[in-house]
Amino acid sequence: MKDELKLFCGNSNRPLAERISAYLKVPLSRADVSRFSDGEISVKIEENVRGTDIFIIQSTHAPAEHLLELLIMLDAAKRASARRITAVIPYFGYARQDRKDQPRVPITAKLVADLLSVSGANRVLTMDLHAAQIQGFFDIPLDHLFAAPVFIRHIQRRNLSDLTLVAPDPGSIPMTRYFAQKLKTSLAFIDKRRFEKDKTMVMHVVGEVAGHNVVIQDDMISTASTLAKGAMALDQRGAREIFAYCTHPVLSGEAIKNVTDSSLTQVVVTDTIPLREDALNGKFEVVSVAELFGEAIDRIHREESVSSLFD
Repeated sequence: MKDELKLFCGNSNRPLAERISAYLKVPLSRADVSRFSDGEISVKIEENVRGTDIFIIQSTHAPAEHLLELLIMLDAAKRASARRITAVIPYFGYARQDRKDQPRVPITAKLVADLLSVSGANRVLTMDLHAAQIQGFFDIPLDHLFAAPVFIRHIQRRNLSDLTLVAPDPGSIPMTRYFAQKLKTSLAFIDKRRFEKDKTMVMHVVGEVAGHNVVIQDDMISTASTLAKGAMALDQRGAREIFAYCTHPVLSGEAIKNVTDSSLTQVVVTDTIPLREDALNGKFEVVSVAELFGEAIDRIHREESVSSLFD
C-alpha cells in the first residue's frame, strides 16, 4: 500500500486531470467535492488512502473557491493518513502580488504558499510561475515545470523561416533566450511602460523584426492588452506573421476581443486552465501539458529526477 500512487482532482480542471490519468494509466480516485446547501465546500475522500502517495490536481484560477477546494482536499488527505501529499497546481494563482512594491499591499504568493503547507501539502508541483522567486516562499519542496518543451516542438512543426523570438518585457528575456537558443533563432524584446494596473503602453522594440516571422513568448495572458499592443508594435516595424505562445490562458476582461482585433495570427496556450468557450473558434489553439505533468508525477513517485526532463 505504501508504494501506491493515487490521483485526485477538484473541480477547477478535470479535463487536464483526466489526460494526466490516461498518460499514467492510473484512474482518478474517488472524491466527492461538492457543496452544502448554504454553498460551503464539502469534501469527502471515498476510498482508503492510508500510507499512500497522493497527488491532488487543481489549478487555482478564479473564482477563489478553486483554491479553497484544494486546501480542503489537502486537509482531508492529511487527516486520512496519506503517506505523502503533493499539490499539483498547473496554474498557481495569486502569484502576481509577489513583493511589497507599494504601501499597505499583501504578498499573496507567500500567503498561498503558507496556506498550502499548513493544509497538509508535503510538496508542490506547478508550471511557469509568474515570478521564479516564488519558489523561495515555500518551506516544502517545489518542482517547477516549464511549458517550453511542448511549445518548442509546436513551433518547430511550423517550419517558419526568418524566425525571431520576442520577449514581451525585459523580465521575460531569460526564458525567451532559452527558446531562441533551442530554436537557433534571433532574439528581440519589447520595452514598455506601465502607467496603471493592467494597462500598458508599448514604447519601442529592441531587436530586428522587419521581414521576420515573430513568436512572442510569455507565461500568461490576462487582459491581453499588453500582448495586443506588443503585436501592434511589431506589425508597425514590419514583422510578417506574429504568433504568441503563452502558458496560462487567464483571459480576463476583454481578452478575447483584444486578441481577435489584434495583429496576431494565432495564440497558442496550454490546458493548465480550461479555455473559455468563446475563445474556442477564434485565434486560439490549445496544446496539452498532460504528458509533462504525468511524467513529472511518475518521477516524483519513483523518487527520480524531475529537472532532467528539461536537459
